[in-house]
Amino acid sequence: MATIRVGNAPVSFGIFEPGFGETKQLPWTRVLDAIAEAGYEGTELGPYGYLPTDPAVLRQELDRRGLSLGSSFVPVALGDPEAREGAVNEVIRVATLLAAMGVPEVILADAGDPARIRDAGWHPRGWTDGQWDTAIATIEAIEKALRQRFGMRIVVHHHVGTYLETPEEVDRLLDRTEPGRVDLLLDTGHYVYGGGDPVELVRRRGDRVRYVHYKDLDAEKLAEVHREGLDMRSAWRRGVFVPVGQGCVDFPRLTALLRDRGYEGWIIVEQDTVADDEGRLDPDPFLCARQSRDALRRMGL
Repeated sequence: MATIRVGNAPVSFGIFEPGFGETKQLPWTRVLDAIAEAGYEGTELGPYGYLPTDPAVLRQELDRRGLSLGSSFVPVALGDPEAREGAVNEVIRVATLLAAMGVPEVILADAGDPARIRDAGWHPRGWTDGQWDTAIATIEAIEKALRQRFGMRIVVHHHVGTYLETPEEVDRLLDRTEPGRVDLLLDTGHYVYGGGDPVELVRRRGDRVRYVHYKDLDAEKLAEVHREGLDMRSAWRRGVFVPVGQGCVDFPRLTALLRDRGYEGWIIVEQDTVADDEGRLDPDPFLCARQSRDALRRMGL
């Protein structure tokens, strides 16, 4: 049977990258302890600089908790030609640490913009053909730099509030990139939020899925978000994402399909959680992490 490893990530504890609602009220030691105590095998890096960036220190801290390192989410402005050089440099900075830790891929995402964040989930105006050309060229430039310097690959994270959000945008990305060099990170909750069905995606394009985020979504709360016209961050605070097994994603079918396709790699549990104005995290991310791990155990993961 294919080897699947199960992890969690700092974002489940309210730790976001700048531009995605950054909060850092929980110390990294406490977050790593919680991930290990809940029974996960690994973690992602989180925003660069949240966990130690010295490979020796990071390896020691992970080893003593019995954790391994997945990859790291790096959002950049893919559709802006003037941002290309900076995007390549930012990815290389993060990849230098990942490569030293033996991680084979970088998670690349579009950074979106205020208009797209405001209209997240509404199938808003997308990139023009020219912006698509720019984005593909930037992705290819990043892929080439990673391959030549580190022998690493890219997995692209379709993300709510960015210009790679809807099923149509995901398909266009895959149609215009080379398998094996640029593949897909499937985020189940973000794919549903963007109007798609993750089971259907894996059936159609499972050969391009090289990394997976298991994220569940409350369909009733998503309907409220749509009725009220809430933006992405407001939806996060509304608690649209819930522990695995408590929402609308069919994880048993998805897990069986991934296994049937011979998927090997990480399944990282994420429950995007944003602190309120007083810095409080509700629901309790520590309880949610345990609930999600228990649900995955019941699926044989």
